[in-house]
Amino acid sequence: QVQLVESGGGLVQAGGSLRLSCAATGRTFSSYGMGWFRQAPGKERELVAAITWSGERSYYGDSVKGRFTISRDNAKNTVYLQMNSLKPEDTAVYYCAAKVGNLIITMRYDYWGQGTQVTVSS
Repeated sequence: QVQLVESGGGLVQAGGSLRLSCAATGRTFSSYGMGWFRQAPGKERELVAAITWSGERSYYGDSVKGRFTISRDNAKNTVYLQMNSLKPEDTAVYYCAAKVGNLIITMRYDYWGQGTQVTVSS
């Protein structure tokens, strides 16, 4: 069982940066693939970025490539999403999620956080 708690969301101007954190409880955090998803009002949830348990492989959605960076610190049971050059279209609720195995490019994650709001003003 893994519990996830996101933090770091907020209001930022276009072009600014935010770093989201996701703290996990559970002794086997290092064995989980981790993902960051987002959902804007009226839109489907989308996979923004993901990383394997070892950190060896990562994935980024086309809309955030070159602007967002996912990383993890298994010693701290935490995964991060550094978001730079933010745009108004990045406004959404951002969710952290965890799954067993290395198939990280999927919507089928096993555990989810409660979400954190990111709002980018123009």
